[in-house]
Amino acid sequence: MTITPERIAELLLVESPGWCRAGLTAPDERMRERAADELASLVYSHLEAPEQPAQDARQMTLPLQ
Repeated sequence: MTITPERIAELLLVESPGWCRAGLTAPDERMRERAADELASLVYSHLEAPEQPAQDARQMTLPLQ
């Protein structure tokens, strides 16, 4: 999976917990920091996720030794 600006926007708007989005605008500094940390963790976890290899039914699998 390639991370694009559109994918990051989707992560922030769709896949992030609602409290994080609301927490960014909270008057409490500690809440804003927690929300920002949570959103950063979400984006970072998707950056670390390995890209899934393409599956091809015609390719024979080799045993691991």
